[in-house]
Amino acid sequence: MVVVWPFDIPLLFRDGRAQHLTGLCLLKDICRGHLDGGQVGSKEITFYPDVVRSGDYMADAKTAGSVCLVIQLVLPCALFGDGPISLRLLGGTDAAMAPPIDFFKLVFEPVASKFGVHFDCQLKRRGFYPKGGGEVSLTINPIKSLEPVILLERGNVLRVTGCAYVAGVLPFKVARIMAQAARETIQHSYRQLPVNIEAIKEEQHRAMATGSGILIIAETSTGCFLSGSAIGSRGVPAEEVGAKAGQMLVDNLNHGGCVDDYLQDQLVILMALAKGTSKVKCGPITLHTETALQVAKTLTKMEYKITEVSKMEHILEIVGIGLDNKTLS
Repeated sequence: MVVVWPFDIPLLFRDGRAQHLTGLCLLKDICRGHLDGGQVGSKEITFYPDVVRSGDYMADAKTAGSVCLVIQLVLPCALFGDGPISLRLLGGTDAAMAPPIDFFKLVFEPVASKFGVHFDCQLKRRGFYPKGGGEVSLTINPIKSLEPVILLERGNVLRVTGCAYVAGVLPFKVARIMAQAARETIQHSYRQLPVNIEAIKEEQHRAMATGSGILIIAETSTGCFLSGSAIGSRGVPAEEVGAKAGQMLVDNLNHGGCVDDYLQDQLVILMALAKGTSKVKCGPITLHTETALQVAKTLTKMEYKITEVSKMEHILEIVGIGLDNKTLS
């Protein structure tokens, strides 16, 4: 299969170009493929993939380019390899405009496991803008095929947990302030909901440079996970960072979906490759999801339908192509 993609829209090598180029080069190595146009400023790339090979691989964005965006690119391919694939990834683990690594571990992973996806992700060191330097190890186990998933009932919210962290020269009280502001924001709308947000100070060897952030997760009785998150930045009060994360979670709870606004687009490729029809109840369909649907349809020829349940609730239905891993006996 030869994949050619013209960049008439700012899809690649514009903002966040480091992680996109790093991800493509890593994918080329894993697939033993050939890549034309893999440089900053490219208007078109041509990718000639071969068989996905197991083994140990390393990728370094050499900036604060998001490790999670690299994982998003590589994971669906690595699932269809001939054995486990171990990755050592360097770059930004907690960056603006990208999922934090804690989201990948605590929100994406439990939902992806419903498709039959299994991996081990270990955060070795946090990396922040502008230096990066974070490190994540990830081992992805191959799969024969992906199972379809039905997520239409959110159930009751059982608990809200989370972590507010600081690293480097920031004092511990900043983490406490973020946690308290998030807690107050959530309980302003959901008074009876138990909220337990831990405040931590990362040890020196566990973070590169100075940074802060917060991730909050609501777990429901039907196994749904919805989140709110924020990254600290210079000049922004800790109260504002915590309140932003808290309000994001409140908004995701209010729309009634089974996944949050940031998870919905990340599930599209798994649904497209699954063997059968998947249905997921979402809030408003995001622009990222619309883009993911168009790209997945172009690459896989899958079919999808969006049903509006209400102004805030939608059901995303995808008939997967049932991709089979022929390298596994």
